Order: sequence, then C-alpha cells, then structure tokens
Amino acid sequence: MGKKILIVDDEPITLQGLKKTLESWSSGNHEILAAPNAQTAIEILEQQTIHVLITDISMPEVTGLEMLKILKEQNHLPVVIIISAYSDFSYAQEAIEIGVVNYLLKPIKKQKLIDEVEKALQVEEKRYRSDMIEKVVDDSLVNIKSEEEYIGSIKKAIDFIEENLEHPLTLKEVAAHVHLNSSYFSVLFKEHTNMKFSEYVTRSRIQKAKNLLLTTQFSVAEIAEAVGYTTSKYFIKTFKEYEGLTPSKYKKLK
Repeated sequence: MGKKILIVDDEPITLQGLKKTLESWSSGNHEILAAPNAQTAIEILEQQTIHVLITDISMPEVTGLEMLKILKEQNHLPVVIIISAYSDFSYAQEAIEIGVVNYLLKPIKKQKLIDEVEKALQVEEKRYRSDMIEKVVDDSLVNIKSEEEYIGSIKKAIDFIEENLEHPLTLKEVAAHVHLNSSYFSVLFKEHTNMKFSEYVTRSRIQKAKNLLLTTQFSVAEIAEAVGYTTSKYFIKTFKEYEGLTPSKYKKLK
C-alpha cells in the first residue's frame, strides 16, 4: 500500500527539488505532497493521513518546530525528518524531544534523502503494527492469559473457548468439556479469572472481531458469524457496548 509523504519548505527551489527527487525514487508507489509553509502543512495533516513528514526548521510565521508541537498536541504527528541549514544542537535536542526520527543538514544529497525516507517508512510501519496490536488487544484478557497459576481445568476451558468462538459456547458445554459440574465450574472460573464466564466469552468474541475488522476485508455480517453471533444486529449492539463505536466505524480505523 502506498504511503503519503509531505515535504514542507518555504524555499520554492528546495521544495520542488526535494519533491522531484522523491517522485523519481517512488515511481508512483507513494504520493509525494508539498507545502510552502507550516500553516498549509497543518491543514493538509488535518484533512488526510500523512505517513512521513519532511520539514524545514526556519520558516516565517510558524517555524518547523512550532508546527511539530502543534501537530503533536493535535495527535497528528507522523514520522518526522527535519532539514535545516543550521547545525545547531539545541534545535536537534528539541526535535528529539518532540519525536523527530532524523535531522538532516542542507544541502542534502539525493541518495541520503532517499535512504532516510526509506528508514522513516520502516519506522512508520513499526508504529502502525504497534498501534494495530494496541487497538485489538483487550487488557482484561491479556491479564487473564498471562496468569500462570491456573489449575488445568481452567486453562483447558480457556483454550477450548479460544478454539471455538464461532460456536454458541454455553457454560454447560465448556464445563462438560473439562469434566466439571456447571455450577462448580462457573464459581471456579470466576474465582480464577475475576470475570464471569459469559463476559469472558463476549470479550474474546469482540477481540477476535476487532482483529478481523482491522486485518481483513470481510463484511460485518461475515465477521459476526465468524465470532459466534447468529445475527449482525446483536453483534453490532454488543460491539458498540464494549468499544463505544460500531464495527463499521471501527473498521475505518485501519
């Protein structure tokens, strides 16, 4: 999937030179955008997702560093490379604190620019994967699954649930699988997980659904069925109760 790279510089010749270099390197695989000042760049970042931002520091009205601070406050800060004609450590130090991945001095050799953009794209990919994991993971389930003190029957029950989320999964069925009385199993399960059996199953279904929504092209109806819901309507209602938004809106997060 192509990425969007935005270059910001108030010097027209420099701006066009950097843009031309990256367009030649990209060969149409990535979209290279250009902005003549920080305000225009901020407007672009508010309207669309930018994966890598390359910006000059010294610009009139709003400097590169001031722009980055604004973007960070707005939570719009992509992977950033700073370019500058000044080798000033205080600038570099401030840039590092903001979260800039590199600081390049003008004039920039074409291959150096390309190398750093490729590294920045790798950083962006790692951040994206990390964000994906964070969006999908249910901390309540992580805490349960990382617990090592469970007796065999509870661990066996959890494994069975994970492997059969597309099925109805009643308390009686799972209890029978681990050879325990339903009432005793219910008490034992809550004692060891701090969660009712029904809540654990629902959270597991929702977590699997989140993963499918973000990583596949399946429809909401298909995902509902894949995680054990007989109707899309009930799946959507449950999903919204747990995540605060509908599956369709959640899918757009990717």
